[in-house]
Amino acid sequence: MKCFYITTAIDYANGSPHLGHASEKTLTDVIARYKRHMGVPVHFLTGLDEHGTKVQQSAEKKGISPQQFVDEVEPLFRALCAKLNISNDDFIRTTQPRHKKVVQECLQRLFDKGEIYKGEYKGYYSVRQEQFVTEKERLPDGSWPEVYGAVTEIVEPNYYFRLSKYQDWLVDFLDHNDFVFPKFRQKQVVEFLKDPINDLCISRPKNRLEWGIELPFDSNFVTYVWFDALINYTSAVGMFTDKFEECWPANWHVIGKDILVPAHAVYWPIMLKALGVPLPKGLLVHGWWHLSGQKMSKSVGNIVDPLAIADQFGPDALRYFLTREMNVGQDADFNFDVFLARYNGDLANGLGNLVSRLLNMTGKSFPEGLPGASADGNLERDLKALWEETRTGMLACYEGMAFHTALEKIFVFVTALNRYAEQRAPWKLAKSKSDDDRILFETSLATMAEGLRLATAALAPVMPGTCDRVYKLLGLSEVGLWKDELSWGTRLKGNVMGQKTILFPKPEIKAEA
Repeated sequence: MKCFYITTAIDYANGSPHLGHASEKTLTDVIARYKRHMGVPVHFLTGLDEHGTKVQQSAEKKGISPQQFVDEVEPLFRALCAKLNISNDDFIRTTQPRHKKVVQECLQRLFDKGEIYKGEYKGYYSVRQEQFVTEKERLPDGSWPEVYGAVTEIVEPNYYFRLSKYQDWLVDFLDHNDFVFPKFRQKQVVEFLKDPINDLCISRPKNRLEWGIELPFDSNFVTYVWFDALINYTSAVGMFTDKFEECWPANWHVIGKDILVPAHAVYWPIMLKALGVPLPKGLLVHGWWHLSGQKMSKSVGNIVDPLAIADQFGPDALRYFLTREMNVGQDADFNFDVFLARYNGDLANGLGNLVSRLLNMTGKSFPEGLPGASADGNLERDLKALWEETRTGMLACYEGMAFHTALEKIFVFVTALNRYAEQRAPWKLAKSKSDDDRILFETSLATMAEGLRLATAALAPVMPGTCDRVYKLLGLSEVGLWKDELSWGTRLKGNVMGQKTILFPKPEIKAEA
């Protein structure tokens, strides 16, 4: 079976990971894990974009080489993946020989086909964005938007890629294909393409920038960082080798809305078209995280450290919040009070309470193994019916990228399990001498346990560590394929339950965001 290939954008190696990096990796990981639970082989790529002006300048400020600079940054992003239990199969760095080789091969092929030509550039350059800008980008007062930072006028020879040649093709492609999800993001690309696009300058003279991949046909120039970076998705899976088709074309590339246009939705498709390489099946575009209503910014100093939150509350608590609060494609707000409400309500009082009360009662009354369910009253039938509804709904939501809604449905079921426990009150039934009450007692625990198992399996893509832990407490191994996991059954009968466990300890002190 051909693999399901999914990537994140590669992170720029000019700073530390923040909440946006954590969110994008978590979103991509949820999709990858969901596909694996569905029995689909997955190849999941993430990595680091390590070339460009900003890296060279940051290295110069520290008095070290650019390579040493990125070598010091790279472990920070690997640590984020490890801390958040990101299940990537590969981690690419654009300084790796496997990547450089493919970039230079792409450049040479395009040059040989006449798709790259040499010309003179005279105009304005944004160091912060590492791109050329035009007069139409100026504000009414003649200044440049803050996003561009310092803009300088330069005149220099450079190499250009014939981007404009393919504009009509790209417009036609977008007219006939759902390439960007959600659809309103694709409309933004179409709107961008209503104006003529210029050919793309894909080189930088070495006398201005040395930190990049050298052009194979002119050693006086290095490659534009965006041309270099966009190749990583293909170089990582063996472009120009026999193994390439095992993963390519990719299924999803998960990126933020800020790099959709023009990089991933204009430059990249045209580069692939010119190279004769099939396009990926789609771009999955997410929004930005705000902090209590304000856009996160290094200059403002309101960046959330995901590692600190994961250290205090556990990685799965952060993964749950990021998935539950973001509707894919829209912006989302990180409010610490809302985070605590989710942690205390959904996780500690909901899932955690269910686990604790079940293990407490089974440990006291059935240390030798969980009993079976002998009764089947209205409460049990209602709960099973709710599970069937939950399973159908949450599977559709997972497939449709509506992960926040999938979690909502699953936790409606978790709430129903806790309500069932209150209604059956097994702690009272345990004290009764009645045979009927004894049957109800055993049935209630078996029902709670099976419901917990099903909810746990459904949550596994989002909270993998917690769910494997709960499965082991239920006397099972890790959560497996969903075709074997999501049907109500009796597989827990006779299993020895684990000791009473607090999955989500209540925080003693309110953490700072």
